[in-house]
Amino acid sequence: MLIPHDTRIALDTVVDLMNTAPEGGRGEELDDVTALCAFVEGHRISDVGDLGERDLQAVRDVRRRFTEVFAAQDARTAARLINQLVAAAGTTPQLTDHDDYDWHVHYFAPGASVADHLAADCGMALAFILVAGERERLRRCEAPDCGRAFVDLSRNRSRRYCDSRTCGNRLHVAAYRARRKEAAGDG
Repeated sequence: MLIPHDTRIALDTVVDLMNTAPEGGRGEELDDVTALCAFVEGHRISDVGDLGERDLQAVRDVRRRFTEVFAAQDARTAARLINQLVAAAGTTPQLTDHDDYDWHVHYFAPGASVADHLAADCGMALAFILVAGERERLRRCEAPDCGRAFVDLSRNRSRRYCDSRTCGNRLHVAAYRARRKEAAGDG
């Protein structure tokens, strides 16, 4: 699946945003405006101006709505949710080449809030996944104590864990130890 760099960045951003939510035993990672500013800076989100408490609440709402897209039971429901997100953001596609990026499309209007920026760009990235018939790539980690969001970009759509080095390895080691324990009990 060929994904342009701007779409890939937006997919990474939506996943990272969703994974700031207080789920799976983790606390709220967007707990104040300083955390939101760090998220914006860390993801090189441009042209959002000074951020405040209203922005924090709006971004949390957008995050919740993205979570609904990932949890959608079918493509029609996911499409409806994405359409609502993108429409509410006042989508205004524009070609741009800023910072060190080649030409790409921004879907948010100039001067848009950070929440509208995320809803438009990330919503369109999710729309491209849906249009490509790849909705099943929008996943949650299968580790029982995790549940973090990720986009499965493996060739055969077989990824089960947010990170194979942590969640996947931890479960494989636990299964190995259980088999060894069971084998030792049988002998």
